Amino acid sequence: MNAVHGVMWALLAAGLAVVVLSCWAALALRRVYNRLHLLTPATSIGAPLIGIAAAIADGPGLTTAQVLFIVVLLAVTGPVLEAATGRMAAQREGLTRRESPQ
Repeated sequence: MNAVHGVMWALLAAGLAVVVLSCWAALALRRVYNRLHLLTPATSIGAPLIGIAAAIADGPGLTTAQVLFIVVLLAVTGPVLEAATGRMAAQREGLTRRESPQ
């Protein structure tokens, strides 16, 4: 096993640890707002680490480009999706008004 494979396995282990710990913690919490905080590390840290590990394992090529594109897309849109989910949950519970923000 060379250094590149060592880095790949380290990134994969770190990404899986973040995702698994976020999932376990989300199972322990009851409110949707608390669970949303735990979604952020999974989409912003865990998934990109796993995607980078997959890109390293594949080597240069079109598949690697697609994996890296998906990783960037997930890291950028994850927080936006979480904010939208939180706003929708607050609207359902009557904590905010239903009209769109100005």
